[in-house]
Amino acid sequence: MSVGVIILVVALIGGLYMAWMIGANDVANAMGTSVGSGALTLLAAIALAAVLEFAGAVLLGSSVTETISKGIVEISLFEATGPWGEDGPVLLALGMLCALLGSAVWLHLATHLGLPVSTTHSIVGAVVGVGVVSFGFRGVAWGEMGRIVASWVVSPVMGGLLAYLSFLAIRQGILRSADPIAATKRFAPYLVAVTTAVMVLSFIYKALKNRWEAPPVLLAVGAAAGVGVVVGVLAGAFLRNSTTARFTNPYDYVERMFALLQIATACFVAFAHGANDVANAVGPLAAVVSLYRTGYAEVATTVGVPFWILVLGGGGIVLGLATLGYKVIATIGREITEITPTRGFCAEFGAATTVLVASSLGLPISTTHTLVGGVIGVGFAQGIGALNLSMVRNIVRSWIATVPVAAGVSALLFVLARAIFL
Repeated sequence: MSVGVIILVVALIGGLYMAWMIGANDVANAMGTSVGSGALTLLAAIALAAVLEFAGAVLLGSSVTETISKGIVEISLFEATGPWGEDGPVLLALGMLCALLGSAVWLHLATHLGLPVSTTHSIVGAVVGVGVVSFGFRGVAWGEMGRIVASWVVSPVMGGLLAYLSFLAIRQGILRSADPIAATKRFAPYLVAVTTAVMVLSFIYKALKNRWEAPPVLLAVGAAAGVGVVVGVLAGAFLRNSTTARFTNPYDYVERMFALLQIATACFVAFAHGANDVANAVGPLAAVVSLYRTGYAEVATTVGVPFWILVLGGGGIVLGLATLGYKVIATIGREITEITPTRGFCAEFGAATTVLVASSLGLPISTTHTLVGGVIGVGFAQGIGALNLSMVRNIVRSWIATVPVAAGVSALLFVLARAIFL
C-alpha cells in the first residue's frame, strides 16, 4: 500500500474520530440546559439532537471549506518543498491528519472528564502545532491567535452578562409579579418574537451562508423581524387559549411555558451546530481527499467537500452524541448551577445573541464558552453560592489548556508521522 493511500485511510479514520468527539463534547451546547431543567429527558434530547445535527451537517454543511482552520497557517508555505526537503503537499496532508488526531485526542480527554471545551479552539491549537513543527514560529499567524485568545474572555463574559440581565428581567416581570400566569401570557409573546428574530438572523448568517450568499442586511433584518412578529402573535394566541386549571402552583405553568420555548431554541441550536461545526472534522479531511485525488501534486486554499464526507461527519457527530454525549450534558445541565426552564432559556438566549453579534462584527467566538458563560450568569443571578465554583474553575482551566495541549499532541504526532512517512 502506497504512502498516499495510507495517509488517506488514516485521515478517514481521523475525520470520523474528530466528528465523534465533536458530537460527544459540543452537542451539549444545544441540549445541556434542556436536560438539566427537565424540559427534555436525556433520551429525548439525544434523539432530537441526533436527527437535527445530522440534518444540519448533511443539508447545510459547507460544500466548500478552508483547507486549514481559521487562517492560522499560510497554505502557500506548503506549495514548495518543506523545510527539510519534504514534498510540500504530502507534508500538508500529514499535517491535516495529525491536526485531526491531535484535536480529537484532547476532546476525548476533556469529554471523559465531563469538561465542555471549544472544538474550534481544539482544531486551531492542533493546526498551530503543525505550523510550528513545519515552519517554526513564523509559520503561525499570531495576530489571529491573539484574537482567539481574547475570545476566551469576551465569549463567556458577553454570554453571561446577557443571560444575567435576561433572567433579572424575567424574574422581575414574571416570577415576582402578583399573578405570574397573567404576566407570562402578557410578556412571553414578546420574548418569543425577539428570540425567533435572533434565531432567524443566526440561521441566515451562520448556517445558510454555508450554501448561499447572505442577503443584504436590511432584507435579512426585515425577514427576521417579520418571522418574529408572526411567531410572537401565534404564541400569544396559544397562551391565551392555554388551560391553567391543572396547575395548582402558578410557577409550574410559567416553567412549563418556558420549557416549550427552551426546547424550540435547543432544536434550532442543534441544527445550526451540525451545519457549522461539522467543518471542524470534514475540513482537514476534505483537504487530504483533495490532495489524494491530485496525486499530492497541488495545494489549494479552499477545497470542495463531497457529499459523502458530510454524511461521514454528520454520522460521527450522532455517534459521539449517542455514546458519550451524556457526560458533558450532565456538566452543563447540573454541575455548574441549578437549571430551571426560565434559567435555561436565558442562558441559551444570551449565548445565541452573543454569537450573532460577535459573528456580525467578525469576532472569533466560541459557542461553548458563550453558553457556559450564560449558565454561570443565570447562576450568579441567584447569588455566588448558587454556583459550583470548583466546577467553574475546572472548566476555565480546560479552556486555557485546549490550545497548548492540542498543539502539543498534534506536534508530537506530526514529528512521528514525518519520521515514518517522509
